[in-house]
Amino acid sequence: MTADGDLDYFRPELVVIPCGSGKLSQAARAADMYIGSYHRACRKAADALQPDRMLILSARYGLLDLDDVIEPYDTPHGTTDAITGHALLEQATARDIVFLDPVVALGGARHVGLVRSIWPHARAPLAGAGGMGHQMARLAVMSRGRGMRT
Repeated sequence: MTADGDLDYFRPELVVIPCGSGKLSQAARAADMYIGSYHRACRKAADALQPDRMLILSARYGLLDLDDVIEPYDTPHGTTDAITGHALLEQATARDIVFLDPVVALGGARHVGLVRSIWPHARAPLAGAGGMGHQMARLAVMSRGRGMRT
């Protein structure tokens, strides 16, 4: 069971996954840039949801399509040069994706808060999961196609 209820048989229009501190050392597609286990677990769970669209929320660049080529960076969320909710809303408006529904935000509280600055109704199946170990366990269940029902 997730924080947003039992959600199997659920196909979101959009899943937003977090970036990660583990990155390649050279420019790459966003889909390949992030090499950390948490990002990869979120990606696998998002793939299992079979969304119409998936984006990565980068602390530096904001909303990234998987094919966007980016340079490596070291900008944690919450720092002065990190992306803001206002900048994300501008990006989402320019992409004409503000009115997508349903939206799922995979990630921790800071990530979900940024996603909800655009999509207040976004579902957050990792909310209340506790620490990283609990979140990784929930992501593993989701990646096997269980745990997302509406």
